[in-house]
Parts: sequence; C-alpha cells; structure tokens
Amino acid sequence: MGLNGRKLGIFIVLAGAVLAVWLAAGSLREKGPASGKEKNARVAPVEVAPIEHGPIVLRRTFTGALEARAEFVVAPKVAGRVERLRVNLADSVERGEVVAELDNEEFVQAVAQARADLEVARANRAEAASALEIAERDLARAARLRERGVASEVQYDAARANQLARKVQLEAATARIARAQASLEAANIRLGYTTVTADWAGDDNERVVAERYVDEGETVSANTPLLLIVELQPINAVIYVTEGDYARLQPGQEVVLSTDAYPGESFRGRIERVAPVFRQETRQARVELTVDNPGQRLKPGMFIRAEIVLDRLADATIVPEKALVRRDDVTGVFSVTEDGKTVVWRPVRVGIREGSRVQVEGEGLGDRVVTLGQQLIEDGSAIIIPDVGSRKTPSSGESAKR
Repeated sequence: MGLNGRKLGIFIVLAGAVLAVWLAAGSLREKGPASGKEKNARVAPVEVAPIEHGPIVLRRTFTGALEARAEFVVAPKVAGRVERLRVNLADSVERGEVVAELDNEEFVQAVAQARADLEVARANRAEAASALEIAERDLARAARLRERGVASEVQYDAARANQLARKVQLEAATARIARAQASLEAANIRLGYTTVTADWAGDDNERVVAERYVDEGETVSANTPLLLIVELQPINAVIYVTEGDYARLQPGQEVVLSTDAYPGESFRGRIERVAPVFRQETRQARVELTVDNPGQRLKPGMFIRAEIVLDRLADATIVPEKALVRRDDVTGVFSVTEDGKTVVWRPVRVGIREGSRVQVEGEGLGDRVVTLGQQLIEDGSAIIIPDVGSRKTPSSGESAKR
C-alpha cells in the first residue's frame, strides 16, 4: 500500500471515532436528566416505627461528691499537755462525751489558791462585821450620853464617823468575798477545761471521729484542734448544674444516688438546697442533697452519680429518636400515610428525651414514622415497607413439618 493509501485509512478511522462520539452525545441529549416528578415516582425502601402515646420522663445524671452534714472541731480552751486521748479515728462519739484530758496540776493549784483567798476574804469580813457591831454600840452609848448632857456633840460625831467607817469596811470586805468567789469559780472553770468534751449543736446525739490531729504527750495551746468529729447520718452530697437544668430543680425533689464503692446499689435522697447564684468561672450552681445513710456506709469524699427526674408527662406523643431529621434547618419527621405507600414531611417541636425515645409536638403526625431511609425520600415520595415477617426464620414446628 502506498503513502496515499495509508493516509486514506487513517482519515477513515478518525472520521468513524468522531461519528461515534457525536451519536453518543445525541443519545444523552435525547434522554436528559430525570425530573423531580420522576424522582418522586421512584419507590424508596424504608423502615418505619409506630408513634407511641403515653408517659415519658426527663432524667438527668449529675456527678458530685459526698460531704459530711456537719463537722465539729474539738479544741481545748486552755493550753496544756495532752495527757490522754480517749477516742481514735473512726470511733463513735456521743454528745457530751469526754474525748481528751490535759495535764491539770497547774489548774488544781490555781483552784486551791482561789479557795484560800476566799477564806481570807471571809475572815476579813467577819472582822469588819465585828468592828461595825462595836462601833454601833459606841454610837448608841454616845447618843444616850448626849441626851443626858454628859457627852458633847464632838464625842457623838466621832462615834458616828467611826460607825460609818466600820460600815464601809464591812461592805468592802463583802465585795472582796464576791471577788474571791468569782476567782474560785473561774479557776474551777479553767480546771474543767482540762477535761475536753465533744459538745456540738444539732439534733444528732452520735457522730464519728474523722481526723485526729495530735498524739498523747504533745503540748498544745488554747484552741488547737485535737479531733474532727463529723455527722454521717444523714450525709450530704454536692453536685453542680448548668443553666439548662437549673430551672427544673427545687428543694424536695427525690434523687437516686450510686457510687463505685457499692456497684449495683442505689441510695435515696432529696434536694435540700439550691444555690441562688452561679459560679462565674464555671457558670454552674451548687446543689446540696441530703442522703439517707443507714449504717454510715457512705463516707465524705466519695464520688457519686445523682439521677434526678427533672420533668415528666403523663400523655405524650413519642417517636424514636432516629426518626428525627433536619431539612432546611427545620426538625421534623416523615409520616407514613394511611395506605402505607407515601410519606408526608411534618415539622415537629422536640421536647423530653428519654433514652432513644423523644417527645414531639406537631400536626398530622399519623400513626407511623420513617426511621431508616430518610435520605432517599422527600415530601410526597413513594415508599415500600419491607415485610419484616417474611425474613423471619421458620419456627421449629414449621421446620419439623418440612
């Protein structure tokens, strides 16, 4: 084949390729893209679930920690050496029980000194009383002599002045007795302070030693902490809540608590106080709970989870959470028509969530909603609901028949 023949063959091949491309493009132009109506005409397989009507509860679980309901720090009111500690860590203590004793020798001597001073004051008063009695007799005698003209006014005035002086001395001696008595009482009180008791305020009569700060033999000053005694029945729990849940909480609400220390067990309590302010750094409010603690099993510092019912509805419209979809920034569901062949888009307002169930409010929701396959459908789309029963495995009786 010559050169011209080869050129002619190449030309024929190129012309054929161009013709094939042109024919394919024309075919595509004739078919064109599928229209919206054609899309709706397509039947989409979906899964559906019935809409429920009944009660639903809004629960929240908060984390927190346990705290002692009340704390009492035992501290002596006087300085001294700790001679004896009668209780130790984890011991039970009754109200008014003696928990510690200090060395009291110095205070015993102070009491003896005050008692001696009181005896001296009483003796001085007795002497002053006797002197006053003599002065009063002298005054009476001077008065009689003056009436008879035997004694002068000067003698009478001298007797009168002596009687007044003795009276003042008696009053001063009486005052010194009162002061000596007060000193003795103060010395006895200070002596009593060497016996340290657990006297706390409140209605509970028994608490537990939570901390021991000193050992026997140590010398402590006044108001030095010796022991920390706490109330554990009931016990407090503290949680922190955000603004979204704050308005739903109020004193008296019941709470169910759990802790890792006792897996599988729950403890009952109630909300005692709700703080009126939020912490600026966390934007959370403190909530205090009171928890029944029989046997004092719960201890301060334990980590807890508190489940609280924030809201409940007796008769609500409930759909599965997976039925909710977003279209054009609107939340809604695809409701299945009565004939089960098409769906209708229904916007809804979402309310309480309980697990995988959601309370919704909306119009024309029907009896069933689509839970799987929403990406394949639109408002008015045709659907097909697979027969779940047909895919079930045969029962043992049916297998036996076969």
